[in-house]
Amino acid sequence: MQENKVALVTGGSRGIGRACALKLAEAGVNVVINYAGNDEAAEKTVKDIEAFGVKAAKKKFNVADKEAVDTAIKEIVEEFGKIDILVNNAGITRDGLFMRMSDTQWLDVINTNLNSAYFVTNPVSKLMIKQRSGAIINMASISGIYGNAGQANYSTAKAGLIGFTKALAKELASRNIRVNAVAPGFIQTDMTKDLPMDAIVERIPLKKLGNPEDVAAAVKFLALDTDYITGQVLSVDGGLVI
Repeated sequence: MQENKVALVTGGSRGIGRACALKLAEAGVNVVINYAGNDEAAEKTVKDIEAFGVKAAKKKFNVADKEAVDTAIKEIVEEFGKIDILVNNAGITRDGLFMRMSDTQWLDVINTNLNSAYFVTNPVSKLMIKQRSGAIINMASISGIYGNAGQANYSTAKAGLIGFTKALAKELASRNIRVNAVAPGFIQTDMTKDLPMDAIVERIPLKKLGNPEDVAAAVKFLALDTDYITGQVLSVDGGLVI
């Protein structure tokens, strides 16, 4: 049991973020979830976290809004005292061919998927430096490793997260703070429900899609089960990018 540890999971009310929050709670971690809009889903996730006998809270704020982020981090520290684990999971897609991509499609994805990691990690890492301990897990994607047609914005943001992970791992290692990334493949969530799954499964060596719990297991491993892994990108993709 990871008694008294506190985790912040952005985009934590649904899908992969929710699975990560529950997996950490199951291990005994107190969990704060960030969410953007679905109050009902957030409230359900909080109750499900509390069912594991740990503390939980929800914070509704835009991760791409620095002022809102700073305010929320202060509130979390006032309530929980610290943040030991940060999972930068919040993300969106605005897919389209690059030639037809609007400025809004590009900027929305870059701001939510990449810039948000800076806005959230900046104040949290300062807390971790004072604590001289911490684990940061960034939710990348196989799209950030090998690129994906129709997702220039998403692939760019996720590739940026990988570079961010490696640079930060080198900067923070001396303070006993580990920084890693998880790169999911095709996972059964709301973000993938409209994709041509039969064709996708044919490309996956394991011949099946992943589920949010597969990703959550990797996040939990990097956050709690090791103290000697940093700067790595763990692909959870059924072998797609072998």
